[in-house]
Amino acid sequence: MAGGMLVGGAIAALLTTALPAQSSPTSIVDPPPDRIVIDVATVNGSGCRQGTAAVAVSQDNTAFTVTYSDYLAQVGGGAPPTAARRNCQLNLVVHVPHGFTYAIASADYRGYASLAPGARSVEKASYYFQGSSQTAARTHNFAGPYQDNWQATDSTDWAQLVWAPCGVQRNFNINTELRVDRGSSAPGATSYMTMDSTDGDISTVYHLAWRECPKR
Repeated sequence: MAGGMLVGGAIAALLTTALPAQSSPTSIVDPPPDRIVIDVATVNGSGCRQGTAAVAVSQDNTAFTVTYSDYLAQVGGGAPPTAARRNCQLNLVVHVPHGFTYAIASADYRGYASLAPGARSVEKASYYFQGSSQTAARTHNFAGPYQDNWQATDSTDWAQLVWAPCGVQRNFNINTELRVDRGSSAPGATSYMTMDSTDGDISTVYHLAWRECPKR
């Protein structure tokens, strides 16, 4: 999936502290009516090898989805030590209609985990605009015994949203990570965490907020 990928609809970016404060856009508006083009500049990581991740945008321009088909972190069961951590970094070029800017209001992550008693796992997501030294990160912890679907939500209050700068093209980066630790579980016990499922792909959904930029 490396290289450009065009997706119709709209996409958006960022939780709280990813950029210095910008000049405030005007009032919150409905999603822009124009078609949005997303170029997937790069997809890198052990959790999203080529052809195993896809990006799609909702028809109403209020969310975008990343779908994974081979995102698995595991300990035990003959897995090598490097399998305990998996990550995926998406670098997205978002072409926003003139006069609009965007922010991520929330992100929903889903998957499946099977953790032996005493084992632990972590889901982490980081968000930042290209060229920014600041990164917004959220972490969710899970503990065994656990054998079920899991869901984690990163959310930001409206007053704390950080908006993409108006009139400037900045690539948006999403870096996700799964880690599994054997902890005090029995030697040889197998524990794993995925962002996919046995009956189909699990989708990670990012919910968008839109604003109009100040008139010049």
